[in-house]
Amino acid sequence: MPSFAETIRVAAYSANLGRFGPGVLLSDLNRASDDQIDPLLEVLLRLDADILLLTDIDYDARAQALNALADRLASRGLTYPFHLALRPNSGVATGLDLNGDGALGTPDDALGYGRFAGAEAMALLSRFPIDETAIRDFTPLLWRDLPGHLMPPLAPQVTNVQRLSSTGHWDVPITLPNGQTMHIFAYSATPPVFDGPEDRNGRRNHDETALWLAYLSGQLSQAPPDGPLVVMGTSNLDPVDGDGRPDALLALLNHPRLQDPIPKGTSGRLEPAQSGDPAADTAFFDRGAGGLRTEIVLPSRDLTVVQSGILWPPDADPFAAILAAASRHRPVWVDINP
Repeated sequence: MPSFAETIRVAAYSANLGRFGPGVLLSDLNRASDDQIDPLLEVLLRLDADILLLTDIDYDARAQALNALADRLASRGLTYPFHLALRPNSGVATGLDLNGDGALGTPDDALGYGRFAGAEAMALLSRFPIDETAIRDFTPLLWRDLPGHLMPPLAPQVTNVQRLSSTGHWDVPITLPNGQTMHIFAYSATPPVFDGPEDRNGRRNHDETALWLAYLSGQLSQAPPDGPLVVMGTSNLDPVDGDGRPDALLALLNHPRLQDPIPKGTSGRLEPAQSGDPAADTAFFDRGAGGLRTEIVLPSRDLTVVQSGILWPPDADPFAAILAAASRHRPVWVDINP
């Protein structure tokens, strides 16, 4: 284990490591050079997080792709002795026509959108031990079982199988060098678009964030942890701009147990048509939406935030091109003292 500095960096990054078929990501990681993997490694080296949540990374049952990524980073001097990937809902077939288009077996008919089982999932990498015996995985929770859900009217055969998480929701305890346990609440929500007037994706996106509100308020079957925690991941929703239902996200950003450092980059971008501060954006969608804040890192108030930021330098900085080649998202980081 590396020598411990008092400050711990936690980070979330939508890493563009989803591919079009199973095994493709592992193949890409095993190649000597790849136009997306190479800049991604540079980004992760620059980020140098102690605890790193990656979203949009394909899952495989033996964690071969995640192990390969960890090995590539270790060969460059960035070592994560502990990493975790749990089976997601994305791409898991239901045998039902969930989106009502008359076809079966499409990505929209899976428990969570995905071209194959495990597509565009999540992974956690850590310099500190993960207590895998105490993980709480809310990924199997049925959407109908979330208190106060916004699920639209669906056929009984659908509500009986439709899970809330499009990818997953995890409560992961990590043992810090001072012996304290810090919980990582990790998730990656569906985009609130690509549906019809029933707003199925918009409602689901809202409820995927609302799950943390229910958990923190003791409304789920398991009580939330008492100690320090960080809610982090891809909300896929900007609190003030773009499409979607922001009520749950705004409630989470303003939750009395959490603090929102509002990390910012230094790109200098201006978007007069939008209400939010472009410096707080974590992704840029060049077809329509523009810049949006789609990733969050929210430490609990019993943690001291030292500083925070988004790796998004001005375009004139050579590193900006490396970031753009790796992903249309940018890493969000918060340095904390436990």
